[in-house]
Amino acid sequence: MKIAVVGGGSTYTPELADGLARLRGVLPVTELALVDTAPDRLGVIGRFAARLFAAQGHPGRVTWTTVADEGLDAADVVLIQLRVGGTRARISDETFPMECACVGQETTGAGGLAMAMRTVPVALQVAELASRRAAPDAWIIDFTNPVGIVTRALLDAGHRAVGLCNVAIQLQRRFAHLLGVVPEEVVLDHAGLNHLTWTRQAVVAGDDRLPELLREQPEALAAEVGLPPELLTFFGAVPSSYLRYFYFHDAVVEAERDVPTRGEQVAAIERSLLDIYADPEVSTKPELLNRRGGAYYSEAAVGLIAALTGDAPGPHVANVRNRGTFPQLPEESVIEVTCDIDGTGASPRRLRPLPPEISGLVSHVAGYEELALAAATRGGRERVYRALLAHPLVGQHHLADALTDRLLAANADYLGWVR
Repeated sequence: MKIAVVGGGSTYTPELADGLARLRGVLPVTELALVDTAPDRLGVIGRFAARLFAAQGHPGRVTWTTVADEGLDAADVVLIQLRVGGTRARISDETFPMECACVGQETTGAGGLAMAMRTVPVALQVAELASRRAAPDAWIIDFTNPVGIVTRALLDAGHRAVGLCNVAIQLQRRFAHLLGVVPEEVVLDHAGLNHLTWTRQAVVAGDDRLPELLREQPEALAAEVGLPPELLTFFGAVPSSYLRYFYFHDAVVEAERDVPTRGEQVAAIERSLLDIYADPEVSTKPELLNRRGGAYYSEAAVGLIAALTGDAPGPHVANVRNRGTFPQLPEESVIEVTCDIDGTGASPRRLRPLPPEISGLVSHVAGYEELALAAATRGGRERVYRALLAHPLVGQHHLADALTDRLLAANADYLGWVR
C-alpha cells in the first residue's frame, strides 16, 4: 500500500510515520510518499521519517518530493494535511479577530473562515490531481482544518473523501485510561460538527460507562477539555474543548488579549523540532512533539485507513455526509459522528436525537459552514460578510463588516479575486 501525504513537510508528519512503523501489523504500508512545496524542510522531515521506519524495522520505504505528480502517482490513500500560508497565516488568523474583540482561533470564527478561504481551493486542486494520478479507487483523507468545510468541498466536487480529526481519539484514550481498559474497548457516541462535538456515551462491553465517569471523576474529564465540571454535568456529556469559544467567548478573548498566540507558541516548538529532526543520530519521536498538537493523529489515521481498505473494519469517528442522521440539517451537510467503516465507506451510526440546547448551535454553525464554503469557492466580499454575519461568534453587522475588511486585507496574497 502506498500512502501519499500532501503537506508532508509538516513537523507532525513524524507522528504519522512513527504510528505507521509501530502499527505495521495493522496497516501494511510499502511506501510513505511525502509531498511538500518547501524542499529544505521536506528533506529534514523525509530523512527523519525514514530513520523512524528503519529504527523500528519497518520494511517500507519513505520517499519525498516537491513534485506532486510523482508523490501521488499510484497512491492507494492520499492524506491531505495542508497549512496554506504556514504558521505566519495562522498567527494572522488568531490576531485580526481580536482587533474586534472576537475570538482569534484558527478553525472557528473569523480566523477559521480565513483559513477555509485559503485552503479550500488548494485542497480541491490536490484532489483533482489525485483523481488523475492516484489509484482508481484511492481514498482521500482530509486532516486539513477546518475539516468539516474542506471535506464538504471535496465531497461536493465528487471525490472519494472522508474527514479525520483527532479530538475523538484523544477522548477515547482518556476514558480508557480512567476506566482501566484498552482504548479499543471504548466505543464513543460522538456527535456534532467538526470542532463542535459532544461525546455522549463511552460504551465498554455493551455498557455506557460515561455516567460513571461524570459522577466519579468530573474534574478529570473537565480538565481534559478545559471546561468547568458543572457544564459537563449539565449536558451529561463531554463537549469538545472548542466549545469554550462559544460558552466562554468573552472570557477567552480577555484571557488571550495580551499573551502570545497559539501560533506563536507552535512556531517556537517547530523551530526546536526541526533542529532535533535534522540530527542524524536521532531516530525516535521526541517528547517535544507531544506539545505540537495532533496527539494520537497516527493511531486515528491508521485505524481509519485500515477500516476503509477493508483490512480492519470497525467503528471510527469521521466527518461524512449527514444523509438524514440529523434531521434538522440538509442531507449534504458534513457532520462528525461515530461511523461503521469498511471497504465500502463510512456509514453514520443511528444516533439519539440532539437535545435543543445542542441542536440549535449545531444548526447555526452548519448554516455558517455552508456560507463559508460558498465564499471559499466563489469569492466575493458579500459572501465573506454573509458567512461572518451568520457565525454565532460574530453575528452583528458592525463586527461582520469590520472583520470582512480585515480578513480580506490579511489574505489578499492568497485570494486572487481580492487583488
